[in-house]
Amino acid sequence: MSSSKTYLDFILNQLSPLGDVTYRPMMGEYILYYRGRIVGGIYDDRLLIKPVRSARAYMPEAALELPYEGAKEMLLADNVDDSAYLCGLMEAIYPDLPEKRKKKPLKLPETGAFLYISPWNLAFSYCKHVQLCYIIRK
Repeated sequence: MSSSKTYLDFILNQLSPLGDVTYRPMMGEYILYYRGRIVGGIYDDRLLIKPVRSARAYMPEAALELPYEGAKEMLLADNVDDSAYLCGLMEAIYPDLPEKRKKKPLKLPETGAFLYISPWNLAFSYCKHVQLCYIIRK
């Protein structure tokens, strides 16, 4: 079951005082970012938060739930009607969240060229002869 855009808009409205909350749709669900770091997501119209130490301290009685089959457990934020509570939660967990990883170009050993992966399932390879080669990833 996928999450509704209405529920996403409600959560984003509750977090609007923070200002820097974004989302990314993914397979019918939504990943939430605060200041560029993943804080959790909306899965089946539930707000689930990454179970970092500060989130467990902020919500000691929060239930651990699976966002989808085979995923790691996340904390269920059940007090979504209180905007101040949600904003305080985001501020509290931000320092414990991992920073966004930077992607490094892969070096091709046989040509000495660099391979850059694009988000469109294509890889661009700059060869020694200044040609641009397209390689479709599978």
